[in-house]
Amino acid sequence: MAFRNSPPPCRIPGTLWPRPRSMRVAMIAALTLMVLPVVSGCSKDSSSASSQPAAVDPNDTLIAKVNGTEIRASDLTIAEDDIGADLQGPPEQKREQLIGYLTDMILVSAAAEKRNLADTADFKRRQAIMRNKLLMGAMLQAHAKSVLTDEELRKVYDEAVKPMAAEEEVRARHILVESEDDAKAIAQQIRGGADFVALAKEKSKDPGSAEEGGDLGYFTKGRMVPEFSEVAFKMYAGQLSNPVKTQFGWHIIKVEDKRQRPVPKLANIKEQIDAYLVRRAQSEYVAKLRQTAKVERLDLPPCMPPGVPPSMMAPGAPSAPPGK
Repeated sequence: MAFRNSPPPCRIPGTLWPRPRSMRVAMIAALTLMVLPVVSGCSKDSSSASSQPAAVDPNDTLIAKVNGTEIRASDLTIAEDDIGADLQGPPEQKREQLIGYLTDMILVSAAAEKRNLADTADFKRRQAIMRNKLLMGAMLQAHAKSVLTDEELRKVYDEAVKPMAAEEEVRARHILVESEDDAKAIAQQIRGGADFVALAKEKSKDPGSAEEGGDLGYFTKGRMVPEFSEVAFKMYAGQLSNPVKTQFGWHIIKVEDKRQRPVPKLANIKEQIDAYLVRRAQSEYVAKLRQTAKVERLDLPPCMPPGVPPSMMAPGAPSAPPGK
């Protein structure tokens, strides 16, 4: 198939350029996958109000002081959100690593303050972006909590498991060989009393199941290639198939059992449903905000109607998007 060349992106002066749906979805998904802890920061006994939290929780244990700046239990929790994946050792050792991390942060940041690095334009811009990032995380987390109700959890669970209850599963073994003659010979041996499991371990070319005696476990019809499934799901428990050809070679199939697919209990998949509800709620929330937002792209050149040379475009004249 030949693909047509697309015109370069451009903007229409005074209008908003619509984002492709796929781009919007990907952007929202990227936002909702972020883990964004809300950092309170360490406090100092005698410093300006801007460096202290609004109020200190009396239950927030004071852990240490570094040149007068406090490290509290809540700071350790926030630090663990930041570097938890890099911590090593038993809990006490990890705790000491967190205290050391916060200590270094306080000391180095104080040295940066003395050099007035906080007054640079680059720092202030980064500070603004980080503040927005933390606020975004706080807002998305707060919004997500509102949808994690028992009623919504049960609704999603029921919708998810409803189609499962109607699905049939087969547990089967197979022996995979390269030729039909080999498959026929093996089938004849099994019908003559040879052990299927032993022959699968000896002769099957399927590395994933040979060591297990050809056992494929339970599977639904769509999990296997059509030629294999069509035969397996028509067989009864204990039955041995004739040679079956698929793209992988020739199979001898033995059905061990057939059953209705078991439905997982709500308690076993609650965390997965919670995560799904959070992602969905956050995505929908961001999408709703975008619908009422004025987002202008100023980094793209204005569009021109087809066939009109740039020299004939009046300054500020309205344009049409490509193809209009």
